[in-house]
Amino acid sequence: MQHDIRAMEKFKKHWEIQHNWQLLFPFFGLVILGYSAFKISNAFLENYGLTLSLVASIFVFFLLLKLTLFIFKKLEKKWILDYKWEMIRVFMVFAFTGTSSLFVGRPIIKLIGITKENLNPILYWFLFIIIGLIFYQILLVMFGWLFGQFKFFWEFEKKMLRRFGFKRFLD
Repeated sequence: MQHDIRAMEKFKKHWEIQHNWQLLFPFFGLVILGYSAFKISNAFLENYGLTLSLVASIFVFFLLLKLTLFIFKKLEKKWILDYKWEMIRVFMVFAFTGTSSLFVGRPIIKLIGITKENLNPILYWFLFIIIGLIFYQILLVMFGWLFGQFKFFWEFEKKMLRRFGFKRFLD
C-alpha cells in the first residue's frame, strides 16, 4: 500500500499534477492510446480473430506509448506550457481535431456534390484535403478552447496561418 502511494506521488510529481482532477488527462490519454492500438491492430488482423488482435494491441500500445513519450520529451522544450500534464491535453486536442475534421469534411464535400465518381480521383483527394484543412483550423481553436488551451492553440494557429501565407490578415 505504501509503495502504491509513493508510486502515485512520483507520477504526480513527474507530470507536475497539483490536483487529483488533473489525473483525468493521463487516464484518458492512456484510454485513447489503447483504443488507437486496438484499431491499428484490428485493421491488420481482423481476419485472424479478436484474441490475436487483442494480443497485438498490447504490443502496439507499448510501442505507441514509447513513441508518445519520446515526442513529449522533444516537444517539452519547444512548446510553452505551464505544466507537463498539459502536453497530454494538447495531444488530445490534436487527436479530437484530426478525427472531427474528417467527420465534418466528408458530409460537406458530399453536400457540394464532390464525389469520387464525378471527379478525377487526384482532384477529389486534393479538394478533400483542402476542405479538411479549413475545418481543421477552425476545430483546432474550438477544441483548444474547450480543453482550456485556447491561448496555446491560438498562437499555434497564427503560426500555421502565417506559414500558409496569411500573415497580412493576422498582423
